[in-house]
Order: sequence, then C-alpha cells, then structure tokens
Amino acid sequence: MVSTFRKYVQTLAVTLPLLVSACSQPLAVRSERSATVQPIAKSKTVVFIHGMFFTPLSWEKWEPYFQAKGYKTLAPAWPEHDAPVEEQRKAHPNPKLAALTLDAVIEHYRKVIKGLEEKPILVGHSMGGLIVQILLAEGLGAAGIAIDTAPPKGVVSLRYSFLKSNWPSISPSAKIDQPILLSRQDFNYAFVNCVSDAQQAEAFARYAVPESRRVGKGPTTAVAEIKFAAARPPLLMIAGSEDHIIPPSLNRSNYAKYEQSPSITDFREFEGRCHYTVGQNGWEEVADYVLDWIVKNQ
Repeated sequence: MVSTFRKYVQTLAVTLPLLVSACSQPLAVRSERSATVQPIAKSKTVVFIHGMFFTPLSWEKWEPYFQAKGYKTLAPAWPEHDAPVEEQRKAHPNPKLAALTLDAVIEHYRKVIKGLEEKPILVGHSMGGLIVQILLAEGLGAAGIAIDTAPPKGVVSLRYSFLKSNWPSISPSAKIDQPILLSRQDFNYAFVNCVSDAQQAEAFARYAVPESRRVGKGPTTAVAEIKFAAARPPLLMIAGSEDHIIPPSLNRSNYAKYEQSPSITDFREFEGRCHYTVGQNGWEEVADYVLDWIVKNQ
C-alpha cells in the first residue's frame, strides 16, 4: 500500500505541477467589494453540519456556546450517522453506508432547512463546509461559515499531505462498495496531527466512525459544482495552518474562486490549528471569531 502510494505521488510530481501555497497572503482577507452588498439576514437559528468520519457529536462544544449567546441550534446527523459511535463501528461494513452519496447527504439537509421557521446560519466542517457552500449558493441559508472545507468541483490540491490523507478514498485499489474505517495512524495524520498523543487517542475513541467512499468522491462530481460569480448570502471561510487533509492553500484556492462574486466573502487562517479545529484546545477562539463575524455583518 505504501509503495503504491509513493509511486502514485511520484507520477503526479512528474506529470502535474504542484500547487504553491500563497504564503504571502494575510491571515484575514476581505474584498473591498463586500462593503456595498446586503448584510446577513437576521437569524437566531444555527444549523451545524459535520464532516466525513464524524457525527453531530463533533459539535458538542459549539452548540452550548451558541445557545448561551441566544441562538437556537440544530446538528442533524447525516444518513447512517445517527447511531452512537460504537454502534457504527460494530456495524462496519454497513452496506447502507457504502451506498450513501454526497447528493443524498445534501438533500437530507435541504429537507431539514426547509422545515425551519427562518433561514438559518449554516456552519459546516470539512465535507460539511462544502455542503454549506452548496446550500448557500441555493439561497437556503442566511449566511454560511465553512471551516476547513472540502473543495467544490474544480478546486484541487496536489500537496503530499492532501494526497496521503485522502489515499484511503482515492487509491485505485479502493473498493467503492466497501466503507472506510480509518486506522488510528491514518486518523492521526489526517485529522489530529497537531495535538498530543493523549488528545489524538481521545478524539479517535470519541468521534471516529466508518465512512462512505462515494461521499468522499462527491467533490469531483457535478453535485459539487458552484457558480462562484453569482450573488449569494455572506460566506466566511476558515482554514488551519497545520491542516493536512485540507491544507490552507486549498482553502485559499477555494476562496479565490469567489473573486467575481458581488457578495460578502471573507477568509481567515488560524495559526497552529489542524483539521480538528472544532474540537482542538482553543476552539473558543475560532467560535468567538465566527460569532463576531455574524454579529458585525448583520
């Protein structure tokens, strides 16, 4: 497996140029054009959207934080992700999970959102961040916050850490009908590379669940296409400087795609944070920034 991966990376290095990180970009970016557009619609409802290999439990710190600030919160589970973590592991390999697609996950959230009394503020992590971008483009949210977001179709990275982290999904030998159950080693590298060994073990035990390979391939399909230049509700994108699976350069490339949009589009990179942003020690700094952004733009 390791030798196959190395050969794959070596081939890419020869045939395709590596993306270069835009290191000179400031950590917080906002286009001047955003000052002339409509602010966030008043909303006191927040919908949290989790990412791959996780469940709504990943938002267990964020929901009470927002509730204490006067917001009503929901953190709906993806289909096949609502059972306790241990039950999901015991059910592996779950054929229903194997059949799950990104399109089905998005449709699940559409139904939830359309049943609410007001358009919610959407907060998503990882693949949940991509779902936020898609739903926001459809006008289903008052605003969107995409944290360590998976990329829409056409936004790519060839960085080593990205390829290594996603290898369980993109490997040519991967069986599409076999859900993925990450090893501790793979989970540590992709999600929690910047925290202590004890915190890595705790995060894996508490949050990690098997995942559908079909969802993982979703960003390369038509369901993940976004009309970047179109008007839409305000969007904040957040990246972590130490993120392996979604490197900050990939988030910046995603952000740059919105250059022609007349809508508020902001970007913030946090130093010392990996993909475990929403649970990593110091998560309050990120949550504070998100809440301040919401308040300032209403």
